[in-house]
Amino acid sequence: MGTSGLLMVLNLQARGATKSFTAECKALGKMKHRNLVKILTCCSRIDYKGDEFKAIVFEFMPKGSLEKLLHDNEESGIHNLSLTQRVDIALDVAHALDYLHNGTENVVVQCDVKPNNVLLDDDMVAHLGDFGLARLIHGATAYSSVDQVNSSTIKGTIGYVPPEYGAGGQVSPHGDIYSYGILLLEMLTGKRPTNSMFSGSLSLHAFCKMKVPDGIFEIVDSHLLLPFAEDETGIVENKIRNCLVMFAIIGVACSEEFPSNRMPIKDVIAKLNEIKSMFPC
Repeated sequence: MGTSGLLMVLNLQARGATKSFTAECKALGKMKHRNLVKILTCCSRIDYKGDEFKAIVFEFMPKGSLEKLLHDNEESGIHNLSLTQRVDIALDVAHALDYLHNGTENVVVQCDVKPNNVLLDDDMVAHLGDFGLARLIHGATAYSSVDQVNSSTIKGTIGYVPPEYGAGGQVSPHGDIYSYGILLLEMLTGKRPTNSMFSGSLSLHAFCKMKVPDGIFEIVDSHLLLPFAEDETGIVENKIRNCLVMFAIIGVACSEEFPSNRMPIKDVIAKLNEIKSMFPC
């Protein structure tokens, strides 16, 4: 990919912009992982008008965001993602979260896991980015009680913010797992958590949970079923059904209401690898 990059210029008039810039540089500066967006450089200077200028240069991701791949296929001219690709992307993001939560001296809580922050390179490898809301929690083995951050300072994105943050709870890796679970269910159904059909007690999580396992074909993105429509033996259909059910179960387990009930990220990785072992679906 060479040295070409994507420039993110911060609007310093926006509230918290300088703090966001500092947080992103701090969070990304020392982290190296194949599934994190690589930061090439940070710029902070005064321009010719005397105004402060801050920017972050990221490695360019040619395939764009998962958001675009899932929802803007006709406009972008990109073919719809296959189940295999979706599982691979889910694994890539899971590995990124495992590294952030368990692989560094300080636990990093990304705080805004969503399709728009998952970027794809030429090889369709997913990279988690946008650490403007990230929080560092000192002591990787004690993140449940040490240096917790009150979630009242976290904005996040509607539909992906865990319920405990909305109630003023503490920021923790469990919050990232919730957002990740919603991301998986969006990849499965092709529906955003803010879709108009979700209101009142019916959420994307509840919608999927009540349809697993028997109604799995009723909720999945129709593009996932097209390659198997002509199978007359039922063998392929049964394999794809099992893969989809397992994928849905992971997404539902990660997005449970109570943090302690959510699936640990290492178990997520093991389950997704189990799905991969069932391919071709």
